[in-house]
This record gives sequence, structure tokens and C-alpha cells, in this order.
Amino acid sequence: MTTNDRRDFLLSTGAGMAATWLAPHLELLHPLLGRKTSGGEGRVKLALIGAGRQGRAILGELATIPDCEVVAVCDNDESRLSSALRRATGAKGYAGAADLLAKEVSVSAVIIATPTHLHRAIVEQCLEAKKHVYCETPLAHTLEDLQAISAAARGAGVVAAAAFQGRANPVYGLARSFFKAGTLRELAHLSAQNHKKTSWRTAGSTPERDRELNWHLDPKVSLGLTGELGAHQFDVFHWFLGRHPVSVRARGDLRLHKDGREVPDTVQAQFTFDDGLVLDWSCTLANSLGGRHEEIAGAMGAIKLAWTHGWMFKEADAPTQGWEVYANRQQFHDEPGITLIADATKLAAQGKLQEGVGLPYTSLYYSLADFVAAVAGSHGAGSNGAGSKAPACSLADGARSSAVSVLASRALVERTEVAIDPKLLEGL
Repeated sequence: MTTNDRRDFLLSTGAGMAATWLAPHLELLHPLLGRKTSGGEGRVKLALIGAGRQGRAILGELATIPDCEVVAVCDNDESRLSSALRRATGAKGYAGAADLLAKEVSVSAVIIATPTHLHRAIVEQCLEAKKHVYCETPLAHTLEDLQAISAAARGAGVVAAAAFQGRANPVYGLARSFFKAGTLRELAHLSAQNHKKTSWRTAGSTPERDRELNWHLDPKVSLGLTGELGAHQFDVFHWFLGRHPVSVRARGDLRLHKDGREVPDTVQAQFTFDDGLVLDWSCTLANSLGGRHEEIAGAMGAIKLAWTHGWMFKEADAPTQGWEVYANRQQFHDEPGITLIADATKLAAQGKLQEGVGLPYTSLYYSLADFVAAVAGSHGAGSNGAGSKAPACSLADGARSSAVSVLASRALVERTEVAIDPKLLEGL
């Protein structure tokens, strides 16, 4: 069967095939259902390094994930550490990662949620100690650090995951199934935005404390909006397309927060792929209209994704694909959107289709649950790793998407088009 024949078959098979596409995502959609929760010694013992805002959010999600237990938390700030330990009942506190790794021998996996520029040293320490690693993204703020992280992960013999959340998101996985089946046909345009009115600043009691808390506003150690916010969205397109752009140009400005910061609060970037396909991305801290979403437009339809929800839009001349009869429809101005719902066939039969709209958990939850499952699976794998479950996003894939963010930041600073060398990405 040729590629075109297979595509036409998938597009015309109907509801039965739709159910087949949906099936792989059901376990992730409700990861607490149908699982046996091990007690005590059977749980994955975790440590968290970095107890800032993201670290505390991670602790909140881990508390609802079965088969794992946070036994240690590390942060060099006493108040942050105390706050985190109140959330992680029974966990021990540490001021340094080396001390934690030396004393907590029962820890099998470490979650790293420190500022981006501190990731490299901690990832290297954890991998050297043969701990499974989940690292927040972007993985690093320089290409040199990304290369070092990838090198450390190669052959480490542990689960090494990057926290690009889209890859573990059930709605995104479902949308990607339709995309890979050729539903949209010839691609026309890609776009994404992250708009939220916020200062992106935390008040510090002293100038030193202010600099420490607002590291993401320091261009010496931060990729700014293109990295800290854009990287997750860029990775979604890399995952869907299976390739990376070959060049990027960007510009930015301070439109609202003229408080002495050097990092722009409003940025636009344009990524070009080898076939001329373009991704337009915008990000602002000055206005919230439209929020955060990604769009993929093709000759026969479009997909819109917004992290907890997803929709498909059909062109008037697109063939009927069968599964539409089970779909929940939502109007966007003059465009009818078909809501992406996992297990739509079953829910429709039960008259509960509306209950399937939106995800019951956050994208962070699914990403962490995927990592815990991968670590748990590795414990039962053979000596050659057989039977283990790969994480949704490896450190190598995470490094490549992070590298695109590094180069986008460079294009922003230099206000010029920057080439993205495929050989550079292949080497990560």
C-alpha cells in the first residue's frame, strides 16, 4: 500500500478507525484509573531540586500521582525550602544538590526545577549518580550547555526526560494522530502565540534578592520570552512535523513594562522550514487577548490547540471522515470547530460527549505522570533495558528544541536572520 493509498484509507474508514486512533491516549487521559497503586517500597522515590514557583507546582501535581513519593527537596533559599517541605510531608530538606545525592541513596529519580542557567551542572551530577532525571525546559541557555547535557545523557543507562509538556498531553497526542494520518493534506501555515498581561517580575527584599528572583529578566543568563515561554510551543511543531526550522528571525520591544529590564516584554519571531513553510510566533506580557495556543493550517483543514483543549476545522471541500458524527461542535465566529475528545465514540454512545471536553488534569500533570511511568517501567526492565518505557520527550529531543530557542534568542538580540544548522541539531 503506498503512502497516498494509506492516507486515503485512513481518511475514509470512519468511526471505527477513529476509535483505533483514540485508544492509545486513554491511559494518559485518566492515568489514575485502572492502575494498581503500590504501597511503601514499591513506589518511585523522588527528589525535587529547585523549590521556586514551578517546583511547588510540581509538588502539587506529584501529590496526586500514584506510585511515587517525594522523599527529599533541595533549595538554597530557606524560606522556599520550608514552604516546599510543608507540601511534601515527610520529605527531608537540603540546601545543596551534592549533599542530597550523597545522603539520599534511596532516591531513584530527580526532578530539576532550578533556573535554566543552573540546569547543566545539576543534570550532570544526577546522571553521574545514576539517577533518573526529569529536567524543566528550556534545558539550558547556551548551545555549549545543551551539548554537555546531551553528552551526559548518552549511555547513562537511566530515564532522562525533558519537560516539554505537549508530548505527554493527551489532546495533543490525539491531534497529532490525525495530523500524521494526513487529515490536513498540504500544509499552508503555522502560527502560535502566548499572550498574557503580567509583569513577569517578583519583588525582592534587597537588590541582591531581586536579581536572584528575577533571573529570567537578566539577558546574561536568560533566553527571555523566546526560551522560557516559547520553547514549549516550538517543540510542539517539531514533534508534529518531525523536523526543525532552518532559520529564524525575530524582533522585540518593551511596550509596557519599562521598569529598567533589558528583556523585551513583546516579541515576534518567524521560523522558516526547508520547504518554505513558515511558523509565526508572538508573545507579549502587555495584553491577554487570545491567550496561549498553536495552529496548523492545511489545504483540507486546520488544528487549533490550547493545552487543555483542541479543535479541528474542516475546509468546505474536505472529504467526510466519519468520526465527525461523534464530535462535539463549538462555534468560533463563523467557523464551526470540532472539539478533539479522547474516547469520543464511547462517550457519544453513553450520551456523555460533553463531559469529555477539556482535560481533567494540567499538562504538567501528564508530563510528570509520564516520567513516573517511565521510571517505574525501567525498574522492571531487563539488563539490556528491554521492557522499559521511553519518556514522552528525551533529553536529546529536548536539547534540540532548546537549541532552536537559543538561536531564536540570538536572532532577537542581533535583529537579524539566524541559520539553524541541521548538523548542529543532529549532534545533540
